Amino acid sequence: MSQAPTLDYERRFRNAGARLVAGVDEVGRGALAGPVSVGITVVDLEQQVLLADVRDSKLLKVADRERLVPLVRSWSVANAVGHATAKEIDDVGIVAALRLAGTRAWLAVLATGVTPDVVLLDGSHNWLSPVAQPSLFDDGPVEPGCDAPVHTLVKADMQCLSVAAASILAKVERDGIMRALHSEYPAFGWDVNKGYGTAIHKDALRAAGPTPYHRVSWQLL
Repeated sequence: MSQAPTLDYERRFRNAGARLVAGVDEVGRGALAGPVSVGITVVDLEQQVLLADVRDSKLLKVADRERLVPLVRSWSVANAVGHATAKEIDDVGIVAALRLAGTRAWLAVLATGVTPDVVLLDGSHNWLSPVAQPSLFDDGPVEPGCDAPVHTLVKADMQCLSVAAASILAKVERDGIMRALHSEYPAFGWDVNKGYGTAIHKDALRAAGPTPYHRVSWQLL
């Protein structure tokens, strides 16, 4: 078992006056089919305790991830998962689709009455914040999105408990979606490969062609 993630990194934000930190992670970015999903868990740095057994979702067995979901939901101050469909990925590209899924999760968190002070995002690129910040001279409605400061950290899901917890929520929700889609198209093996490019998945693509849930703008074979 890997070293347990902690809240040590998140607690650094207290020096800047932050109390509510939103850990964010994505799942499904490299899949050939299905949505891309973004999880958010918000922690209160003044009250939060550690949560045992939480790791980056990729390091956990299926049963452990599913067991941890209700614990993560009750442990965090607020949480949500947002999705962007394969068609949306085709229409706007993967980075904009990540932003779309993340914005949906962000707005769901805000709807609970919780407004995070800062965001900790797994990776090296901030795909969550709106592309252009609104100015006083902009006409028309402002696109809703994450307006909190976003900090990126490579492998945050390995060391930061808020991000590892978010990865579990996103992974379990997306896996559930792929199992449901598997019942429509069982030849592709989505109950096992979750839409990633395994040999069985690619053999089915060669035989039957893409489904409505494939990212057809991608090089699928």
